[in-house]
Order: sequence, then C-alpha cells, then structure tokens
Amino acid sequence: MKKRLITGCLFPAILLLAAPVFAAEPVAEPTAAAYAQHCASCHGADRLGGEGPALLPENLERLRKPDALNVIASGRAASQMPGFGDKLSAADIQAVTDFIYTQPARVPAWGLKEINVSRIEHFKAGSLPDTPAFKADMLNLFVVVETGDHHATILDGDTFKPIHRFQTHFALHGGPKFTPDGRYVYFASRDGWIARFDIWNLKTTHEIRAGINTRNLAVSGDGRYVIVGNYLPQTLVILDALDLKPLKLIEAQDENGKHSRISAVYDAAPRKSFIAALKDVKEVWEIPYGEHHEPIYPGLVHDYRMAESLADTGPFPIRRIPLEDYLDDFYFDQSYTHLMGASRDGGKGQVINLDARRKVADLDLPGMPHLGSGITWEYQGRPVMATPNLKTGVISIIDMKTWQVIKRIATLGPGFFMRSHENTPYAWTDNFMSPAKDTLIIIDKRTLEIVRKLTPVPGKTAAHVEFTRDGKYALVSIWEMDGALVVYDAATFKEVTRIPMSKPSGKYNVYNKTTRSAGTSH
Repeated sequence: MKKRLITGCLFPAILLLAAPVFAAEPVAEPTAAAYAQHCASCHGADRLGGEGPALLPENLERLRKPDALNVIASGRAASQMPGFGDKLSAADIQAVTDFIYTQPARVPAWGLKEINVSRIEHFKAGSLPDTPAFKADMLNLFVVVETGDHHATILDGDTFKPIHRFQTHFALHGGPKFTPDGRYVYFASRDGWIARFDIWNLKTTHEIRAGINTRNLAVSGDGRYVIVGNYLPQTLVILDALDLKPLKLIEAQDENGKHSRISAVYDAAPRKSFIAALKDVKEVWEIPYGEHHEPIYPGLVHDYRMAESLADTGPFPIRRIPLEDYLDDFYFDQSYTHLMGASRDGGKGQVINLDARRKVADLDLPGMPHLGSGITWEYQGRPVMATPNLKTGVISIIDMKTWQVIKRIATLGPGFFMRSHENTPYAWTDNFMSPAKDTLIIIDKRTLEIVRKLTPVPGKTAAHVEFTRDGKYALVSIWEMDGALVVYDAATFKEVTRIPMSKPSGKYNVYNKTTRSAGTSH
C-alpha cells in the first residue's frame, strides 16, 4: 500500500534501519501472506510505517473500518496508495482490515536510539538565507493545513493569494507551532513525524520521528526547544528546535511507575516552561526550560547513549502537580497562572493554580467542554473565558475571577472550534458535530447574545475560523475534499472571496499565534 512522499524525503529507508525488531505476530493465513505481499513494503512488516503511514489501532483512530475497507479496495485519491480490489478477494480485504485494527503481540520500542536514527537533515542549520524569498507581511501569513490530500499552503493574509503549497506527512495532528519570530513552523503527524519548515525560504529543513502515535507538539517561548507528547510509546521527547536533534526522553509515569499516555502538551511562555497533561495518571506536569535548565553536555547530549544516561536527571526537571481527577483538555488564563482543564469522561472541569500547584476551583461544565479551543476577553470589566462543547449544543461563559459559569449560550449543536480577535466585538463558533454543521454562529462579546448565523455552503461542514493579523477579516474552512477558505469581512459579515482548498482542517495566522492572541487557542 503506497503513499506519496514528501519531496526529497528519505524517511522510508531510514525508518527501516530504525525499526525495532520484535517477534512476529501470530497472524492466520492468508492474512499474513496478503499483508506481507501487498502492504509490508510500504507500511513495514511490524506496521510501524515507512513509505506509508503506521497501521496500528492508535494511528487509525480517524479512519473508520468501512473507510479502511474502501481505501484498501479502491486506493486513496491524491496519494500513491493503489487499490487492491483486483488482487485481493473481499474476504482477504476484510481480513487485512481486521488485522491492522488489532494490537500487535508486543509493543514496539521507540527510544532515543530509534529516534536519532530516523532524523533527516535536508539543510544544515543556518545554511539558508536570512531574508525572505518573497514579498509579504511575514507576520500576516497563514499556514493552512489541507488534510484532504495531505498538503499545507502558505497564504498571504493581505491579498488572500496562495504563496506556496507543499506535501506534508500523513494525518497532521495538534496544529502547527511557530518560533517567536514566525520564521519556522513545526508540524506533527499522527505517526510521530516532526517536520521543521522554513517559511521564509519555503523549505522543509529537518524531520524526525519522535514517536509512533503522537498527540501534539509545542515550541518553547524562546524558540529553542520543541517538545512532543506521545500516546505510543508513553513518552515526552524534547528536541533542539534548531535541528531537531533529541535532547531528552521522559517516560510518562507517576512516582509509583504507572505509565500514562500524554493527553496534550503546551508552552507556557511567561513561565518559561512546558505544561503536559497525563491521560491515565492524575497529575499535570510543569517542565521548566529556562536558563537554569540548559543541557549539561551540549556537545554530547545529541549522542543517544549519553542522552539515555541523562534521561532522569539534569535539564528539564519535572514538577508534578497532583490532581483530584484526570486531565485531558486544558486552557490557560492570559497570565498563565491558572490552568482550566477537564477530563473527556469527567463531565466537569477543574482550575489549577500552577504557582500554588493545586486545584483552586471546580468548573460546572457538563458534557464534553472543548477547553483546548477556548478564548478569552473582557466582559463588563472582568476577564471571561468561553468554551464550546463536543457533546452538547452550548457555549459556556466562565468568569475567570470567581470561576463561575455566568451564562450558557444555546447553539445549534455540539461544536469544535471557537475563535475571536482583540479587534472585533464578535466571537465565531461552529456546530461541527450536528445536523447544522454547515452553519456558523456569531456571538456579540459585549452582550453575550447571538447576532448572526452564517451558512457558507448549504450542506457542507463550516468550521475553524481564524482572523487576519488586524482582525478585519475572518477566514472559514469548508471542511470537505472539494472545500475552500471563505473570507468574510469581520465587521459586516459579507463574503470577500473564496479560495479552493482540499479539506482545509485549520489555518493559523503567524501574528495571532506568536503573540498568543486572546482570540485563539494557544
């Protein structure tokens, strides 16, 4: 099963060298023979991936079994994945599908040795020009992730013209992250591949596979480090942002040795630290990266044997904060003193004071609040936070002084994204997981009332609003294979233009992200 390659990417061959060796899975014939003959050359005999993505249950969460059957039979558009309907019987296709959704007999290893071997350097750090190769406001650019055919587009936020389009790894996840100057952007794929892209020169400079199943990454506020949170293996990996060389691997486990998946990891720039949530352990971690936590042996730490010896000591210490409940999704106040979090199964939220290292309040948030998409603003002289809900058609408005919910705004159905900007009085939210998925709701932040409903394309999913640097225009994704970005005047709600895109799952404005705008997630 073949997949397209990133231009100039050597990772398939390198991955074969890095792949761990473990006992073959006891798979009944003809499944083993069919997989070995048609799939293993691209996806790996151990299903860890290669030229194609990893085929493990955790990596296939977004691909339903019926869709997988269709992909194996008919291939995947805009990729090198061919169809096998003329080579395999329906029973064989079903057997192979069942196989790839089954856990392997042994969990494969992916430690610092394997991570180091996977690393690819397309351009040496500092070898590309330090002046942009094109004319534009470099802070008003958008990075648009197009999941339909696994590409990304650099879009000019002034002219709304695409500047450059390039292939990405399969199934990007967690949102791209920028260095403070906005020059470099980092992508994480579900398969654990991390890519560093130089926006000024429109080149991918480095790649590395930091995990097998990855949640997201964060870039430190000083632009020096990248941290990657993994589901499989259950680790945090800290990389040098300059060249993606591994600096430290941290096993995600509590003090009693219980392991955990990483729910999410984010940068808390004012604190000079990373914050990580553990999905299976009632803890949240703060990991400082400030001047007092430099690598002990900068010249040697890139050697994986030395890095292994430093794994539990020296730089990037862990500050454990015990919790009363599990933490999955979370958001910061603008000072980064407080963290608001919720468990996907908890039905309520909690507020943690990161300075005091303890919970200070409960949040009355039923359903499944999507705090990772929360936004903040000033309402009647006090800071408030708003969050959509993945299970219930409601927006919750939280007073960030009292931690009380001051209003619940009924929507047309469960939503995924909410966005605003400091220079607009309106907040936009979708109804992503409902029959009204084609309609956006606009809320007046001054009155907490719905003032407009917009339907860009009837019957087509509309989601993920993002604003230009000055807040004058709102860009909406039509989340379809034959989708588009629809640009609206943020004051009049009139359509300005449409840009065809292949399922643009998200777009990220350099200025809004690097300045940690209150209107966007961080």
